[in-house]
Parts: sequence; C-alpha cells; structure tokens
Amino acid sequence: MTEQNQAPPTTPPEQPPAEVKPTQSERFTAMVMKEFNGKLAGGLQITDFQRQLIQGYFIATDRALKMAEENRVAKNKSNSDHSYDNPLACTWENVNALDLALDVVHYARMGLDMMQDNHLFPIPYRNKKTSKYDVTLMPGYNGIQYIAEKYAVEKPLAVTVELVYSTDKFKPIKKNSTNKVEAYEFEITNAFDRGEIIGGFGYIEYPDPTKNKLVMMTRADILKRKPEYAAAEFWGGKTTKWENKKKVEVETDGWFAEMCLKTVKREVFSAKHIPRDPQKVDDNYQYMRMREAQLADMNSQAEIYEHANTITLPDENTIDMTPNDDDTPGSNDAPPPPPPPPAAPNF
Repeated sequence: MTEQNQAPPTTPPEQPPAEVKPTQSERFTAMVMKEFNGKLAGGLQITDFQRQLIQGYFIATDRALKMAEENRVAKNKSNSDHSYDNPLACTWENVNALDLALDVVHYARMGLDMMQDNHLFPIPYRNKKTSKYDVTLMPGYNGIQYIAEKYAVEKPLAVTVELVYSTDKFKPIKKNSTNKVEAYEFEITNAFDRGEIIGGFGYIEYPDPTKNKLVMMTRADILKRKPEYAAAEFWGGKTTKWENKKKVEVETDGWFAEMCLKTVKREVFSAKHIPRDPQKVDDNYQYMRMREAQLADMNSQAEIYEHANTITLPDENTIDMTPNDDDTPGSNDAPPPPPPPPAAPNF
C-alpha cells in the first residue's frame, strides 16, 4: 500500500474536564453567603482574608460537632433508661444554619480567628424547641483582648494581668495629689509554693503614663463571677465518679487558677476599663453585643461560658438548655465506659 492510500490518523475526541467538586469548607462558605444574603437585602462583599477566616470557622465547627456527636452516642449507650437518650444527631444537617451564618459573617468581619489560640470557640448545644443544634460562637480571652484593642478609644501600649497569692507582696500605688501615675509593686517571694490565691490585678499602660490604670480584684470579686452551675472539673470542688458501680462524691482541684486568671482578664479587657470609641463601633460590634445579651437570657448561661475555652474536654461540646440528664433519677444507673483523662484546658 502506497503512502497516498493510507487513511489519515484519527484523533480521539477531547474529553470534557472532570468537574471539580467544592470542598466541605467551600460549601460551608457558600452556605454562609447564601443564608446571610437571604436575610438581608442587597449583596454582601467579603474580602479574601474574611473568606479564609470563614473556612477556618468551618474546620473548628466541624471538629466540635464531631466531638459532640461522639459524646452523644457514648452517653446514650451508657443510659440504662433510654427514654433519656438524645435522639438528635449532632451533624451539619441538624444545625441552625441561618443563625450560624449570621454569626459567622459578623465575627469574621470583626477579624476574630478560630485558628488562633483563644480567639473564638464554637459551642454546639441542643435546642429542644427547634430540634436543632445552635452553635454559639464564644470569644476567648485573646479574642476579648483583640476586640478591646480594635475598638478602644486609645489602644493600650501593654496590659499586664497577674494573680496574687498569699505569699506574694503586692502594693498598689494609686494616683493622688503628689503621684501623677497610677502604678503597683509586685514581688513573688516563693515561686514554687505561693500559697492560695487571694486576688488578681491588671495594669493597663498608655503612651501617656498619667492615663495608666490599675484594676484590682479580690478573691471574693473573682468568685462572684463564678457561674452558679460551675463544673467542678474547672473551678474545683465536689464532683462524682463511678466506684464499684456506684456514684460517689470526690473533691477535685480542677483548674481553679486558670479560671481565676481568665476571670481577671475578662474584667480588665471589658469596656468598663478600656472604653470603646463610638466612632469605631460598627454593626458587627453591635451584633456581637446583641448576641451576648441573648445568651445572657438563656438558661444554663453559666455552663456555656464555663465551656467556652475548653472544647477538648469530654462532654463540654453538647450543652442542653434543659436540666442535665445525669441529674435525672434512673438516667445513668449503670456506670458509663471510663472516659479518657481530660486534657488541660486551652485557656
């Protein structure tokens, strides 16, 4: 056969490019934008940085939901009376998407980052009225500091926060007619055996030292902020554990020092001591304050705050707004499987 009689080579038809499916975090971001734009008239513009923050919110919230679901399944399994089981799976399908979307956008526009230590924490809890899980976004103390500095009338140069123990030497130096700068003297006399906590303080410094401010809290002041239903695992005190198939009371130290320090930090960085600038306060800040007010009206608000910085501990991710099933007679007559030892809270 001559070269002229050869059939021309055939070219295989081009295949259409494979469809690239969006990742879960991209779908979450799209859901946030859809829900937010469905609530408000007009479009919403977010920056690339805010979009990254929202994707980080997905990662942290997804982790919190999975941990809460594991706790739900384990608790149901341990109930001898299964009428007290929680039948609602803690999954994305059962999340109050609209409220979460609104929260996410406002907090992202403020710049709070769940990937940063103690900035912002997702706390899912079951809402029996709606048969959904509401995901509360709770600022940690680094987030509170960030908000205080972002919206401050004047951003402080530095803020020092310390607990004071019974063996420490602490002397406040208040402003008066002869002393123009508020200050303090602080000495730790026994670093490895400081005694018991007797209070705490914060010192806020400004470029103009005459504006410096000393905030002091006694132990009684700190304990006033202790939630009414504070968990002993955090604040110390009496808790229960299983011994010989029975619940017995035991005393625990918990993380008392860390909870006291967190309480002092929240006080020092509050608007009472670092005033907010009305010209800087925006819709996002006002929305955050509104959500805080709504949370304050809920039952078991103390439990929500108690768990805000501890999403790695067992059973802290599913917060029900009704009385705890563990306190209901017959709900847990048999001991549950032993939980893993709790990790140190991420204060």
